[in-house]
Amino acid sequence: MEEENQTGGVYFHFQPFSTDPAVVPLIFVALLLLYLGSLVGNMTIGLTIWRDPSLHTPMYFFLFVLAMLEIGYSTNIAPLTLASIFSMGQMLISLPTCGAQMFFFILLGGSDCVLLAVMAYDRYVAICHPLHYSLIMSRQLCGQMTLGSLGLGFLLSLPLTILICHLPFCGPNEIYHFFCDMPAVTRLACADTHVHEAALYVVNVIILIVPFLLITVSYVFIMATILQTRPAEGRHKAFSTCSSHLTVVLLQYGCGSLIYLCPSSSYSPDRGQGVSAVYTFITPVLNPLVYSMRNELFKGALKKEITRFWLFRAR
Repeated sequence: MEEENQTGGVYFHFQPFSTDPAVVPLIFVALLLLYLGSLVGNMTIGLTIWRDPSLHTPMYFFLFVLAMLEIGYSTNIAPLTLASIFSMGQMLISLPTCGAQMFFFILLGGSDCVLLAVMAYDRYVAICHPLHYSLIMSRQLCGQMTLGSLGLGFLLSLPLTILICHLPFCGPNEIYHFFCDMPAVTRLACADTHVHEAALYVVNVIILIVPFLLITVSYVFIMATILQTRPAEGRHKAFSTCSSHLTVVLLQYGCGSLIYLCPSSSYSPDRGQGVSAVYTFITPVLNPLVYSMRNELFKGALKKEITRFWLFRAR
């Protein structure tokens, strides 16, 4: 490792999930199935919304964007993780490769969190101001909020990635994680990292706390409006529409807060790997299931697309 660092720059390798030859194939297959499930599920959501005109509304537009972000998010993490597991942790990852993964992790993950806040605002307008919904949630505003989510993710990820990649790494450069997570990489630097940790904490507050507060405020108004809705059928439909979004919010922000908002002194590599596996492999699979199972309009459109596909195959 030291010779590699001197002659070809800085290289890292991930700590293996397990060194037991009997366990490694099981972990590899499990993570591969979760990754494929994420791809299939989110691509199904994206194609269904793209093809069905009845789903061309702001709510489903944001769901389409969320599915595309989940595909990119999973693809940024899973292939490198699976390759490392396959090599039993011996695969070397260059600093530029690690930096690219950190950049896209913050870009896509941050955009995902901000987009969830945008979707909460969309639900607020739909339930609290239904008569003005089409006027407020115009195509122009939907596009601007989506670009704003991506733009904020970019502005937060680029400077932080550059800051961390300019740290000196003296080795041994074993990342105690299964991907280039910024806290795990920062701990390997042989220099004072207080400024970097503070910058990372500020970014995490912007990505996690601020959108979550906006979501909370939106749902306070939503719940107040729902409880005043008559008859009971209207309340049930509104709760059903919001419950899927709230489930995804709790999964996303709950796992992220456990890792990135805890003091660095209380960080545990084992806990970090376990919680990170949930939001990098399991949550992207659950999101399409949550949205598709709780949304009758989407399920109807999906059945129509499946029927159309089989009729086309039967010709």
